[in-house]
Amino acid sequence: MKIEDAIKASKEMPLPTKTIINLMYTSRIVEEQVAQELKPFDLSIQQYNVLRILRGQKDAPANLSTINERMVDRSSNTTRLVDKLIKKGWVRRQVCRQNRRKVEIFITDDGKELLAELDSITEANNAAIIENLKSEELQQLNSLLDSLRS
Repeated sequence: MKIEDAIKASKEMPLPTKTIINLMYTSRIVEEQVAQELKPFDLSIQQYNVLRILRGQKDAPANLSTINERMVDRSSNTTRLVDKLIKKGWVRRQVCRQNRRKVEIFITDDGKELLAELDSITEANNAAIIENLKSEELQQLNSLLDSLRS
């Protein structure tokens, strides 16, 4: 479906405007589909992102600054996200022994198990979202998106 039809535009938009609206509209659809997959696990996209960042640390601690730098959605309140994940038992926080002013954040075994369960679910969802694109189109799309951010 063309973006003009999706948003019911009554007149032709300038190409830069059309492009940005199309990116934002498509991003929202993708986010909604991902959120639907995470909902049964009582997990937001941002919380999922934090868990994946911590798993990527390979049992090394991360601090709030490191997590925030790697977040896809940097507008999130990282402290609040970590607090919610701690309450759910998927993350733990401890004071660094060498520097008591530093707080270290780790993913728990329960958090790792949750991600292991979600891996196949999210991979299948990702594949479903992009199923209408050929491999070379995906390569081109990724290249274009990388260029857009440069």
